[in-house]
Amino acid sequence: MSNIKDKALTYREAGVDIDAGNRAVDLMKKHVRATYRPEVLGDIGGFGGLFALNAGQYSQPVLVSGTDGVGTKLRLAFMLDRHDTIGQDAVAMCVNDILVQGAEPLFFLDYLAVGKLEPEKVAAVVSGVAQACTASGCALLGGETAEMAGFYPDGEYDIAGFAVGIVDKPKMITGEKIKPGDVLIGLPSSGLHSNGFSLVRKICFERKQFPVDQYIPELSKTLGEELLTPTRLYPKMCLPLIRSCTIHGMVHITGGGFYDNIPRVLPQDCSVEIDTADWPKPPVFALLQEWGGVDWPEMYRTFNMGIGMILVVPANAVDDVRRKLADQSEESYVIGKVIAGGREVHLRGGVFGV
Repeated sequence: MSNIKDKALTYREAGVDIDAGNRAVDLMKKHVRATYRPEVLGDIGGFGGLFALNAGQYSQPVLVSGTDGVGTKLRLAFMLDRHDTIGQDAVAMCVNDILVQGAEPLFFLDYLAVGKLEPEKVAAVVSGVAQACTASGCALLGGETAEMAGFYPDGEYDIAGFAVGIVDKPKMITGEKIKPGDVLIGLPSSGLHSNGFSLVRKICFERKQFPVDQYIPELSKTLGEELLTPTRLYPKMCLPLIRSCTIHGMVHITGGGFYDNIPRVLPQDCSVEIDTADWPKPPVFALLQEWGGVDWPEMYRTFNMGIGMILVVPANAVDDVRRKLADQSEESYVIGKVIAGGREVHLRGGVFGV
């Protein structure tokens, strides 16, 4: 008994392995450095990330920030033991949010909390973060990996992120210029993105009791592969439009779907009318509705239904915007219009029963 009481304990025996943390940093360094913009000062490993803002490029520079997580989609990463895509979800949820105000993402920071630190797994997550930062044009400026023994089960983790962007105040997109007659242009999603996964998991794994590797003919892939598809990144396709076209408003379709997100940008005297037959829907949405018996209005309030970003533009700018998207080989759809009203969303059309 006295030997146990008198034994000199270590942090590792308490569940925190500092050496594993250092190894994780070594494994992720190349991914982080690959994201650096010219404004980044210093290197990975400092107490704070340094970014030399060139404010002279802007007449009235405004910093725009956003933070978000991935939510219960993480369960799919655990079930599949695949961790190299979930980082894109964390980045996308943040940079897509600040983009709607016209902001160019400058840098991103991540926070990764684990029960037991596995360097290779952490490096895989961060590689996904870094690739998404590169694809969005922002630097992965720093982050934190916290080993929280006894707090998360071994093999599980949580990830959240924080993005900072910049926009010239005269060019901010606020929605205040939206008026009846404006047109809604929808940009396709890559699938479910990172919202509604509590309902998705209840449908697929509780009601239907599918295994994660169940092959779904309508999807031409396994269920797990479909559900883990990362959130689409919109900055590189939209920033050229923001700089060269007249855009009155932008909407990132995340939690709350169409009904809760679109009103966030509408003036008090405007509503929108959307024809749900005007864009193709990825088959996963029809399958979820069928498997779960979900009412269609609930589907459009929970999921993006195939539209991840909406641009609200004057009618005379529609052709210009869509042509420039086509020049980038990007698809777009005219999905509705702005009408007089009280910030309501009216869905019309025969597709999916709405």
